[in-house]
Amino acid sequence: MAGEPQADCLFCKIVAGEVPATVVRDTETTVAFRDINPQAPVHVLVIPKAHHRDAVTLATEAPQVAADVLREAGEVAALEKLAVSEGGPGTGYRVVFNTGTGAGQTVFHAHAHVLGGRGLDWPPG
Repeated sequence: MAGEPQADCLFCKIVAGEVPATVVRDTETTVAFRDINPQAPVHVLVIPKAHHRDAVTLATEAPQVAADVLREAGEVAALEKLAVSEGGPGTGYRVVFNTGTGAGQTVFHAHAHVLGGRGLDWPPG
């Protein structure tokens, strides 16, 4: 059932404390932690604590939690000094949701990648 922890899900295990992670932020509905295979100097994943397969499923089944994930992405960017603000040091950041194997999703638990700390050329890859 949607939202319930999945026994074979790596991110559900991180939420449960069964798998260690370098947690950056932890809220009632989300956890943000450093990616173990960073693609930029700052690469943090923001996940909902409840299991949802991908970003669209999350937005459909729990739109408020989807908003929480995006808000936390902004909080992570501010914490990591990536956020652009008046007089602030940030140069910007990217928030990416991969949906499906063809797009590079390898863990089927919705998650946002917060990337920054260097120029991020477009298109990626």
